[in-house]
Amino acid sequence: MLLNRFLKISTIVCQNSGKIATRSITHYLRNNRYENHSASNGFLQTLPKVYSAKRSLFIKTQETPNPNSLKFIPGRTILEKGQTMDFPNIAAASCSPLSKMLFRIEGVKSVFLAHEFITVTKIHEDVEWKLLKPEIFATLMDFFATGLPIITEAKSKSEGDVAEEGEDDETVLMIKELLDTRIRPIVQEDGGDIVFMGFKDGTVKLKMQGSCTNCPSSVVTLKNGVQNMLQFYIPEIKNVEQIEDELEIITKAEYEKLTKKLKEKELKEKEQQSQENVSQVEK
Repeated sequence: MLLNRFLKISTIVCQNSGKIATRSITHYLRNNRYENHSASNGFLQTLPKVYSAKRSLFIKTQETPNPNSLKFIPGRTILEKGQTMDFPNIAAASCSPLSKMLFRIEGVKSVFLAHEFITVTKIHEDVEWKLLKPEIFATLMDFFATGLPIITEAKSKSEGDVAEEGEDDETVLMIKELLDTRIRPIVQEDGGDIVFMGFKDGTVKLKMQGSCTNCPSSVVTLKNGVQNMLQFYIPEIKNVEQIEDELEIITKAEYEKLTKKLKEKELKEKEQQSQENVSQVEK
């Protein structure tokens, strides 16, 4: 009776764009052992200590310009202010226990961490958010209950750190200042980030991260937004160019090949079916 009563009143609530989704504590009971102890004064049940930790976690979600990316705001600090980390695949997430757990969810393509939010990008449009979100909610709640660090100390250098090595001239310093104060805060509101990768012969090289990666409006953002602003303050800038990882280029090419094969296969099956229908009519 005590256990049943506990199950009814103990739920973890996630706030999702005005909708309330509840996750019963039974999830934990199925995955954690609890002991029944008999006592002279009655029946006593002792539940794991994990339940006495944070019983409620409010997670908000926010849509981004990229329909394949969604922001998750757990109401707590993820990284230091101004810091971001992008993990395009599970191999790159070796320094982040949280990101590795999210990558175990089928359908997750990439994970992006910022000061107060996490952006998760799904592999393609066929994967529905209504199926992914409950798993992501559960993973986030389970992770924060463990108390593990979001980022381990043995983290590798990010591309942004590598790009900033060495002394910068006045133009590069101005570009970085504009990016950090005028552009990156706006982009981060949409669940992504822009990393400075270099400046040569009037061309600024930038890398899009988070929801900005493969976003349909990323080209417009670069040309009409970033490039125009940089050129207004720094006349030396002639062009803004987006840099892609070699792995991203290969993945995109392989995806296009697979899509082409599937379409050819579907067309072939339709032709065969049509021929069979004609044969049956002739008979």
